[in-house]
Amino acid sequence: MRIYLDNAATTPMLPEVIDVMANMMREHYGNPSSIHAEGRDMRALIEEARKKVARLIGASIGEIFFTSGGTESSNMTIKCAVRDLGVRRIISSPTEHHCVSHTLEVVENQGVEVVLLSVDGLGRIDYGQLESLLQEADAPRTLVSLMHANNEIGTMSDMERISQLCQQYGAFYHSDTVQTVGHFPIDVSKTKIHFLTGGAHKFHGPKGVGFIYINHEAMLKPFIDGGGQERNMRGGTENAYGIVGMAKALEIACENLPSHMQHIEELRSYMKEKLLENFEDIQFNGDLDGQSLYTVLSVSFPPSAKSEMLLLLLDIAGVSASGGSACSSGAEAGSHVLSAIGADSSRKTIRFSFSHLNTKEEVDAVIEKLKTMVEVRKLAEVA
Repeated sequence: MRIYLDNAATTPMLPEVIDVMANMMREHYGNPSSIHAEGRDMRALIEEARKKVARLIGASIGEIFFTSGGTESSNMTIKCAVRDLGVRRIISSPTEHHCVSHTLEVVENQGVEVVLLSVDGLGRIDYGQLESLLQEADAPRTLVSLMHANNEIGTMSDMERISQLCQQYGAFYHSDTVQTVGHFPIDVSKTKIHFLTGGAHKFHGPKGVGFIYINHEAMLKPFIDGGGQERNMRGGTENAYGIVGMAKALEIACENLPSHMQHIEELRSYMKEKLLENFEDIQFNGDLDGQSLYTVLSVSFPPSAKSEMLLLLLDIAGVSASGGSACSSGAEAGSHVLSAIGADSSRKTIRFSFSHLNTKEEVDAVIEKLKTMVEVRKLAEVA
């Protein structure tokens, strides 16, 4: 049986979510834009899902819009903030997900100033630099776009601190929370944020569906034009089954958050200890002792004859993990995140990422498999 430790890339759907979606597919088929009974029935299911998502993140119902996922939501935020809100400068970081960094390249080519904050060796942004940029007297209308948790190394930003700075200096605030929705408590009624994005498949929901939270003080115009779906904010017939499945998955995640968090944190700590016990010169990327995404363990292995093949060897041995970011899997280019933090390019990084479905027995099995691939400690040292 394979061992799946790539949950930061995507998570397996929960049986409860599959059941809800399957039952809905069997019993409901109307177009939610139709005015007849079947259409009204489908519309009611979507709106119930919207209420659920809004409640779980502390938003108003009118501030939640369904999309195809985090990538569309972040594209919508950045491009529409430039188009609709007069944003002429965007402050971000060099470690953002490509859905943000590549979008920044697009708007920069359109004349928008893009400023990337410095990050240290743990991937932490420079908050002093952020404040200095925000308090510039002649600063143009600014959007701060900083992810809540890095998908490769797990380092987190301080959402409350960034929110306070943005409020103090009148900037818009967007956070890519794809890795943290359903894994950390998020309450937009307590932490002021203008745009927040999420994707269902990161918290055991279906792929191809997500949402964007848009604060009522910073409403945008449609990113995708078409019919009047999503209260005239996103054209195209809604992915009703995916939306309902996402709401169910987020509900399960939030209801079980304390127990899931404790279990996963223990797994990550256990694997870290076992790696240090059994292998020479193991290093870890990210802010493990500070604000860190507890589902991610980014492990740096020393150079060796087998190190470049480590990810493939793990796959052959029945272990699914990632080399850096899953979004770069198969690409020749190295990780932009690891480059930004100054990681040693001669070392091999493997990202293990956990869910509540993983077990200590699986970790033990992975350690044993790694022993056949990586040089272990000398017996004298172990003794």
